[in-house]
Amino acid sequence: MKISPWQGGGRAIGIATAVAVAGLGLTALGAAFDPRRALWAYLVAFTDWVGIAVAALILLMSFHAANARWPVAVRRVLEVIPLSTALFLVLFLPVLLGARELFPWAGPQQLAGEAQRAMEHRKSWLNLPFFTVRAAFYFAVWIGFSHLFHRWSVEQDRSGAPGLSLKAHRLGAGGLPLLALTLTFAAFDWWMSLTPQFYSTIFGVYYFAGSFDAAIAVLIIAAAWGRREGIFGGALTTAHFHSLGKLLLAFTAFWAYIAFSQFLLIWIANIPEEVPWYQVRNRGAWLPVGVFLALFHFVVPFFVLLSRRIKREPEKLQWVAAWILVVHFVDVYWVVMPHLSPAAPHPHFTDLTALLGVGGAAVAFTLWRLRGRSAVPVGDPYLQESLRYDPR
Repeated sequence: MKISPWQGGGRAIGIATAVAVAGLGLTALGAAFDPRRALWAYLVAFTDWVGIAVAALILLMSFHAANARWPVAVRRVLEVIPLSTALFLVLFLPVLLGARELFPWAGPQQLAGEAQRAMEHRKSWLNLPFFTVRAAFYFAVWIGFSHLFHRWSVEQDRSGAPGLSLKAHRLGAGGLPLLALTLTFAAFDWWMSLTPQFYSTIFGVYYFAGSFDAAIAVLIIAAAWGRREGIFGGALTTAHFHSLGKLLLAFTAFWAYIAFSQFLLIWIANIPEEVPWYQVRNRGAWLPVGVFLALFHFVVPFFVLLSRRIKREPEKLQWVAAWILVVHFVDVYWVVMPHLSPAAPHPHFTDLTALLGVGGAAVAFTLWRLRGRSAVPVGDPYLQESLRYDPR
């Protein structure tokens, strides 16, 4: 099979760039009138999209660690998505500059009671200099790993050296624990510390589970779009989509399992530091949002994805994947926004503009990094096995 370097995508990159400019510009305009509200909307959008990029890197490293051969045909897409972590380093600056407005431990807000005691206990960890150093370390790990995997794969396209697959396998297996820890502590820093007295040992897993589900959805959408555009040269078959659909089903269930486990453990323990986090979300106008997530982030997609026919039809599977991205955003919103509006959700136009702005920038950057390369890792020694993949 002859697969040439992909030189298209100019129109898609242009549209994504226009969406990014418009979205970020309107968010900045909103910040001129209500800077605090726009900043919180930006935090939701940023943590939504950066989680997807890092989860894609985890999926890529897992495939390498397992020497998985069936996903080789779609692996190049997984290699370029995490490269956007370099862009997210720049996009993190508004969060860092606005930290005093977002995080109660960083700003001039007067804490009281248990929150103040928790702050005193954790001030060696929750302070802006150390917060910045930790974020720099997270991005250094994410950018470094994504760069290595992409570089080795592109080099293998030219040389065909099988030793590069061995290097990727070793780094995938050895680097996964570090990657998991950085994502976990990023969840602690960017989400959990919004309430200094709250803690949950599986909060990082919750962030990972939702992001991983969304990353698989992004991969499905990208694969379906690339197949229609012919950039994979016929390498993707219904069997590949079937397996991607099974992964989406598995991690939809995994997200629900982690969400319920965290809720159940906090409900049973009934610890004063933990219970208020759920009390805010299980009362008043936030309760319907939680019910919506239970039904439409788990129950409905779970039963839809049980269908073998849907998983083997890319045109239908991509719509399920798109819905997963929508409910993942609602999930992130439900986690973050009650800190700003405990009584009820108060939607603002910057919620949408920030989401589209950050997402458009990430899509444009990813497509730009894919151009000039083959959309399939043609030098991988297991590519032919992937092309023949059909588990039935």
